[in-house]
Amino acid sequence: MALPVRDQLKYWGIAAAVFSIVLWYLGQVLLPFILGGAIAYFLDPVADRLERMGFSRAAATALITVVAILVFVIMALLVVPTLIQQTISLFNTAPQLFKQLQAFLAERFPSVMVEGSVLRESIVSLGETIRSRGGELLDTVLTSAASIINIVMLFVIVPVVAVYLLLDWDRMVARIDDLLPRDHAPIIRKLASDIDNTLASFIRGMGTVCLILGTYYAVALMLVGLQFGLVVGFIAGLITFIPYVGALLGGALAIGLGLFQFWGDWVSLGLVAGIFMLGQVLEGNVLTPNLVGSSVGLHPVWLILALSVFGTLFGFVGMLVAVPLAAALGVLIRFALGQYLGSRLYRGLIGQEEQD
Repeated sequence: MALPVRDQLKYWGIAAAVFSIVLWYLGQVLLPFILGGAIAYFLDPVADRLERMGFSRAAATALITVVAILVFVIMALLVVPTLIQQTISLFNTAPQLFKQLQAFLAERFPSVMVEGSVLRESIVSLGETIRSRGGELLDTVLTSAASIINIVMLFVIVPVVAVYLLLDWDRMVARIDDLLPRDHAPIIRKLASDIDNTLASFIRGMGTVCLILGTYYAVALMLVGLQFGLVVGFIAGLITFIPYVGALLGGALAIGLGLFQFWGDWVSLGLVAGIFMLGQVLEGNVLTPNLVGSSVGLHPVWLILALSVFGTLFGFVGMLVAVPLAAALGVLIRFALGQYLGSRLYRGLIGQEEQD
């Protein structure tokens, strides 16, 4: 006999409270394991495909590991140092860029840039703030001994956790399935499948789209000659998961920087704008339909709310678990709404009479 609904809600509520407390107090300790689990989840379909091609699970995991190490070495030697250098340079040159913007506005719109005006003081203050705060933040992250130790620990623990989880992924899923309550196993399997489909569309699909578009934007902008093309491409690709926001913010930043660098060279400015227009065409017509599908299942507003709430409550670790938790909550809410719409509470006596 199944437990009463009240008892089930009590136990699930206790489980949710324990999860929140553990995440609150052990967030930083759990960070490498959460990242490792996310990487293993991302790569599990690749391992499954290699198994269907005749590889054993151990051989598939070993091949993926070797390829990942090669990619990491290339990134560490070629991309990451340039990205850090351009980011620091962008922070350091921010005041000069804002002074040029101030001079441009003073020349074109002298009425709004008079001495002591709010707009003029805001522009100057913003440039100095970006240089000081941004530079201090990067210097702290890059030079702090504790930060270096944490980064080294991440680079050591995360790959090990990811490899072991990837190797045992199917066995872990089967073991968890064996532990499901027998009365509720079919419903739990269906909900877990819906959550997996949502996460697969978003994390795997949108993650791949972000990686492809970020690489395209960065390479194309550097080929055009934009001074901070790698940083702009990285930012645009990173936030592509929010529809149109990545292209709009990245395009505005790239064109804004291009105005200072290529002023008068309208061909180069046109190329910068064309890069983002072509990126939007590729995203909307090629990448998203083929890699994500027609529906991701996570509304951008719901996603932003989840990132904000969990990030505020649990910090960076909360932001990492926000996406899977948002997907799970979305599926559970849709399931609860379906149950409500089929219940007597919603249908009432009229619905009951129609059913009879």
